[in-house]
Amino acid sequence: MPKTTERSGILYGLGAYVTWGLLTIYWKFLQDFNAFELIGWRIVTSAVVLLLILVFNQNLRNISKAFGDRTLRGRILLASVLLSINWTTYVWAVVNEHVLETALGYFIAPIFTMTIGFFVLREPVRNSHRLVIVLASSAIVVLTYSYGAPPWRALMIAASWSIYGYLKKQVQLSSLESLSAEILALFVPAIALVAVTFDRVDSVPNTAQAHEWVLVLLTGLATAVPLLMFGAASRRVRLSVLGPMQYLVPTFNFLLGWLVYNEGLDMLKLLGFALVWVGLVIFFVDFD
Repeated sequence: MPKTTERSGILYGLGAYVTWGLLTIYWKFLQDFNAFELIGWRIVTSAVVLLLILVFNQNLRNISKAFGDRTLRGRILLASVLLSINWTTYVWAVVNEHVLETALGYFIAPIFTMTIGFFVLREPVRNSHRLVIVLASSAIVVLTYSYGAPPWRALMIAASWSIYGYLKKQVQLSSLESLSAEILALFVPAIALVAVTFDRVDSVPNTAQAHEWVLVLLTGLATAVPLLMFGAASRRVRLSVLGPMQYLVPTFNFLLGWLVYNEGLDMLKLLGFALVWVGLVIFFVDFD
């Protein structure tokens, strides 16, 4: 792969991960609402945003062709399920004061991503990659022990996101088209979810103030932009390179959970996070 192409992909990846890290603050502003309801609104508003872009770019025909291909349709549907699992787990954790656990999940995800790159796609393995995996694996053991129970939210976030990234490489569509197909596959269930929760006493329509309505309606734009950047990055960058870049998201979440939202952080948890940060530094020092 040409270095100029990979470098542009790295920039797309950085843009996506920084945006995702800051989106934790965004969802915290909506913490008074049910996480599943928020996901319904997120999918519906994302579909509207992406449909407008598709109509403007005249890409709707490609989406129709994609759903007409049985193999491609299956990959799109699987990717959409993984995406919805990842979104729901993450938003639920954020609004229920488990930001540090989302950080753990996104620290684990790069290990899964790099493993897929090495063993499934046969990407070249460097000594720095091996060391990163060893350090990150050690961090997982330490952090899991410190929680005192299997961190199921973190594991769901990690597994769904890394497999989703792998599937994106198997869908021969542009980043806009593949994302749009995934969101459209979830559109009907999302409409149903919004309809079911619409009349609840604590629903968004019944309790949201003006500024909260603005945030809810903008979730589509906030969702589409970083996912489009990630889609562009995944098609330009090796998974073994893209994987370690994912550490930016949990670093943001770690700092927010600890310093802003005052979630508990003992020395054992801090040691686990420190092991991952050392691995990240080693990777970028050895990157060329």
